[in-house]
Amino acid sequence: MVMELMSQSSLLNGAMMAVAAFVLLVTLAVYPPVHAQEKVAPVSAAQLQLSYAPVVKRVAPAVVNVYSKRTVKTQVAPFMNDPFFRRFFGDQFSFGMPRERVQQSLGSGVIMDPSGLIVTNNHVIQGGEQFTVALADRREFEAKLVLADERTDLAVLKITPKNGALPFLAFKDSDSVEVGDLVLAIGNPFGVGQTVTSGIVSALARTHVGVSDYQFFIQTDAAINPGNSGGALVTMDGRVIGINSAIYSQTGGSIGIGFAIPSNMVRLVVESAKAGGGVKRPWTGAQLQAVDNDLAQSMNLDRPGGSLIRDIYPSGPTARAGLQVGDVIRSVDGHATDDPQAVRYRFATKPLGGTVSVQYMREGKLAAADVKLEAAPETPAADRQEIKGRNPFAGATVANLSPAMAEQLGLDVLGGQGVVIASITPNTPASELQFRPGDMVLEVNGAKIAHVKGLVAATAATLPKWDFKIKRGERVLSGSVGG
Repeated sequence: MVMELMSQSSLLNGAMMAVAAFVLLVTLAVYPPVHAQEKVAPVSAAQLQLSYAPVVKRVAPAVVNVYSKRTVKTQVAPFMNDPFFRRFFGDQFSFGMPRERVQQSLGSGVIMDPSGLIVTNNHVIQGGEQFTVALADRREFEAKLVLADERTDLAVLKITPKNGALPFLAFKDSDSVEVGDLVLAIGNPFGVGQTVTSGIVSALARTHVGVSDYQFFIQTDAAINPGNSGGALVTMDGRVIGINSAIYSQTGGSIGIGFAIPSNMVRLVVESAKAGGGVKRPWTGAQLQAVDNDLAQSMNLDRPGGSLIRDIYPSGPTARAGLQVGDVIRSVDGHATDDPQAVRYRFATKPLGGTVSVQYMREGKLAAADVKLEAAPETPAADRQEIKGRNPFAGATVANLSPAMAEQLGLDVLGGQGVVIASITPNTPASELQFRPGDMVLEVNGAKIAHVKGLVAATAATLPKWDFKIKRGERVLSGSVGG
C-alpha cells in the first residue's frame, strides 16, 4: 500500500515538473532573456565593410578647390590729391607711393556639367581677378567667371579640359529630402585638402540666416568649416541636394550648425549660366509681411504663419490672379510658406512662363488662385549712368527705379519713381561717403530727383557745398559736405 502511494506521488511530481518546464519554455519564447537583445559585434566580412566609401569614391572627383586672386592697392584714391576733395575729407590721409599686394581666397566648388561648368559661392570669388580650379587628381585649370549672382550667393565658373570629359554630379530634388536623412559634406576646410564629413539633415526651410537675399536653407550637422563654402552636400545616392554656404559659429569653427543652398535654387543658376546672360526669376508683384502671433490674433486667423500682402503692384501677376491687400498666403504649389522668404523662394525656383497655385486666407476662408510666372517689368528704362565730376555722388552708378531694378537690388519696394544707386566704384567720393547699392537719391541741393537725367544735371556744376537726402530702407538720411 505504501509502495503504491509512493508511486502515485512520483507520477504526480513528474507531471508537475513537466508542466513547469513547458511554462518556462513558453515564457522564454515570449519574453527572451535580456542578454538576447544586446548588440553583437559584426560576424561577417560584409558587416565589417559597411562604409560611406563607395559614395565618396563616386562624388569626390567632382568636388574641386577654387582659388581667387586680386591685386589690392594700398594708396589712397587719386581723387584725394585734388584740393577740392581734400576740403571735404581733410588732410588726415597719407599720399605715399602706391603699394600693391595680392589677396587670395580659397573655397570649394562642384562640377555640375561634363563640359566644365563649376558652381561655387559668390562670396568665394567676389572681387577676384584670376581664378584657378584644382581637381581632386591634382590637375589645375585657369577658370573664367560665367555668372555671378550675389542675391543667391552663387557663382558659376568654366574650365576647359584638354583631354576628355570631366567627372560631374547630378542634382537631386531638394524638396524630396527629409529631416533625418543621412548626408555627406565635401570640401576643403581651412585649406587642408579635400575633406568628407557626415551627418544628417537637421532642418529644412531655415530662414533669417542672412547670407543671401533668398533666405531658405537646408541645415545640417555635418561639420562645415571655413573653406567648405561652395562644396557639395550629397545624399547617400551620390547626388547633390545643396551647396554648402554658411555656418553658425561663435568661434569660427564648426559647432554642428551648417547651412546649404537647396539644389533647386542652384539648378536655376546653373541653367541660366548654360543659357547665357543673367538670372531671370519670377516676380510676386507684392510686398509681404510675416504673420506673427499678435497679427494672427488681430486678424482672427486660426494660427500664426503665412505672409500678409501689405501692398500689391496693380498690373502684377499676383493682382491679376485676384489676390488683394490683406490676403494671407499660406502655401505655394502645395508647399507651406510660413514667411515671405519662403514665398519668394518658391517663386524664384520656378521657370518663367508657367503658373503656380497659391493658397491664401481671406476673411477666414481658404481660397486658391493660379499666378503666372513672369519677370518683373523693366519700366521705366534703367538708363544706367556713372556720376562723374566733383560732387559727393561721383563714382556711383545710378539707375531709374523699376520693379525689375528693385528686384535686382533686393529692395522691398514694388517700383515707382526715383533714382537708385546700383553700384559704387571703390576709392571714389561715393564710396568714401559710404553710400550703398540700394540707396535712393531723393534730393540734391534742394532739387527733387525723379530720374537719372535729373541727377546728372544736378551734379554737373562745381560747387563749394553740397546738401543731399537719400532713403535707405525705411530711413531718410540727410548729409552735407563742403562749405
